[in-house]
Amino acid sequence: MTIEVFDDRACTLGEGPLWHPTRRQLFWFDIVGKRLLTRTDDGPQEWQFDRHVSAAGWVDHDRLLIASDVDLFVFDLIEETETYLAPLEVDNPVTRCNDGRADPQGGFWIGTMGLNAEAGEGALYRYYRGEVRLLRDKVTIPNATCFSPDGRFAYFADTARNRVWRYGLDAEGWPETKPDLFLDHRKTGLNPDGAVVDAEGNFWCAEWGASRVACYDVAGKLVEEVTLPVPQPTCPSFGGGHLYVTTALQGLPDDAVDTAPLSGKTLRVATAVQGQKEHRVIL
Repeated sequence: MTIEVFDDRACTLGEGPLWHPTRRQLFWFDIVGKRLLTRTDDGPQEWQFDRHVSAAGWVDHDRLLIASDVDLFVFDLIEETETYLAPLEVDNPVTRCNDGRADPQGGFWIGTMGLNAEAGEGALYRYYRGEVRLLRDKVTIPNATCFSPDGRFAYFADTARNRVWRYGLDAEGWPETKPDLFLDHRKTGLNPDGAVVDAEGNFWCAEWGASRVACYDVAGKLVEEVTLPVPQPTCPSFGGGHLYVTTALQGLPDDAVDTAPLSGKTLRVATAVQGQKEHRVIL
């Protein structure tokens, strides 16, 4: 398995990779750097914001829904303009946005967390057709938001608790049952970070500190792993025959540049695994 650097711009906290299905283009974020990044055949491109941005869903060919510290907004990639959509913890200065993803019903899930990962300061929300609804509170580090191909289940992790849960969803994509425990890593100490579900329903999770993306089947059994030359992978994304993985420099020791020089860069691995097409957000 050949791992290559897709983009060599180092991110302090790379996150939120999104393969845009009509543009056939990867977008991702450097949360600490407050920037959105992409790369095409013409080279690298990025947009700087005045607040933390962390996750996106695609609205149409030229527009993304983006989550920030204080709001959800629509960003026009051509005009480079923002259109306010809805508030997000605007009155809570100690939190920022983190992991998020669009669901098969056209909604958008987004988690928040304390700026210093304060215990229980974060939450999980869903935006759907103009409404932002709280789904879960007392979250520390929200991650692994992704969905089964049939739209019946959502996955969610609190990295600080070393666990991943699975929610049953109704026809409109709202949780209709209490979540079941899907993965329990408390004994192993594995830290589930960002995740994505492939077209067959397998759960691919970046495991912070473990230098890998691990694949689990629908029963939670480990079936495959992709070992990476970085200690802190943050989130995977499938697109264009590749598995893309964002990574982080945050929290690494000073000698990490020597021991793990690819940390913070966006990596990719050629794969025959078919990912789901990223779902479109309905405004």
